[in-house]
Amino acid sequence: MQHIKFGTDGWRAIIADDYTLANVRRVARATALWMQQNKHDKAVIGYDCRFGGKMFSEEAARVLCTAGIRVFLCPDFASTPMVSLGVVRLQAGLGIVITASHNPPSYNGFKLKSALGGPMTPTQIAEVEALIPEKYEEEMKPLSAFRQMGLLEEVNLEDFYVAHVQKHFDLEAIRGSFIRLAYDAMYGAGQRVVPRLFPEASLLHCEYNPSFHGQAPEPIERNLEELSTLIRSNPDLNCGLANDGDADRIGMFDEEGAFVDSHRILLLLLLYKAGYQKQKGKVAITFSVTDKMKRLAEHFGLPYEVTPIGFKYTAEIMAREKVLVGGEESGGIAVAGHIPERDGVWIGLELLSFMAETGKTLRQLLEEVYEIVGPFAYDRYDLHVTDALKEEVMARCAAGSYLTFGPYRITKTEDIDGYKFYFDEERWVMIRPSGTEPVLRVYAQAPTREEVRNILEKVSAALQA
Repeated sequence: MQHIKFGTDGWRAIIADDYTLANVRRVARATALWMQQNKHDKAVIGYDCRFGGKMFSEEAARVLCTAGIRVFLCPDFASTPMVSLGVVRLQAGLGIVITASHNPPSYNGFKLKSALGGPMTPTQIAEVEALIPEKYEEEMKPLSAFRQMGLLEEVNLEDFYVAHVQKHFDLEAIRGSFIRLAYDAMYGAGQRVVPRLFPEASLLHCEYNPSFHGQAPEPIERNLEELSTLIRSNPDLNCGLANDGDADRIGMFDEEGAFVDSHRILLLLLLYKAGYQKQKGKVAITFSVTDKMKRLAEHFGLPYEVTPIGFKYTAEIMAREKVLVGGEESGGIAVAGHIPERDGVWIGLELLSFMAETGKTLRQLLEEVYEIVGPFAYDRYDLHVTDALKEEVMARCAAGSYLTFGPYRITKTEDIDGYKFYFDEERWVMIRPSGTEPVLRVYAQAPTREEVRNILEKVSAALQA
């Protein structure tokens, strides 16, 4: 028996190694048991563009239908936010997304969504995990039999989503503005919906390729050179949008082809919602997000909360109070007025609306942010290390063994999730093991890009010495 454990965002594993039909059945069976215990009788299931997505989603549907649970199954690929919205619209008790999000192409995964339309809480996830059986051997009928029994119904989740977008955004105003959009789907689940909303957009990687052309579909700067080049080489383009494999994360580019990371996207959203729209609410950010968000929240007189890594913690806050802007460093962001779910397409629409309403480019709007909180640079290194070294580094962090990294002396330490070492008010480094990959993540912030790179090099060398 292979041990199955949910990480920061669902269970993920390498296809044909731990991620097999047999193990998907085990997790689906635990999900069905949890639903029965909590008196939920309807579920929504979808999958993204990864290899085997349709097969794995249909197998999960068979397990749930065998348990007497009614399943709404998307017959074609869909984004994670589409599944979450479908849960709300169809009044289901739970959603399942077969996706490994931004992980490398060899991975697939199993995300669970709550009845509220966002991630299940850590407590709920632990309850499901505890129910995973050693094996699943129940005899199951074919999908056609469950259709005849009324337990299985196919639904077009993309149509639900587009109708929801059309209701909340003035798409004609965006299309009629100065904005000329370039979009990179990274071969992911946004490849149909964004061209559907913006037919005139210049497109990259908006075709089906379950291997993502060998590239992990994570919308970070180093993975999006083609999009940057497209904008810089075409004077008619002045904004770029990119989404990950299941389209719940975002990256953007300004009119000069410069990357606008998730920290700046969060800051722009807070400027839009609190500064321009005069809305009130809490700011909820994960531990790895820039401290500039705290400063901007304080500027607008808003409460803020810092959570462990994982959007599920933000969603948990959103379930009990109004979160104006919330999110994480890895591009998962949510705003009030939508489901409590990170949504890369929706967040892109928010910023396109901001630009269209003000007549300002992303760079011009960022200058307004910097006038309040000051400029900054931020980057992250992913160190592929052995499990032994990863454990050794984290043990050293816990013991307070690190006092300096090169010329940088540690003045303060925080350990909400991983370890954040402050050198002064403008400079810090954070060290944290990935919850889904054999990776040690090192994050840094400083006034300039050059200094961030220097900090990352010094720290990475010290950790691997």
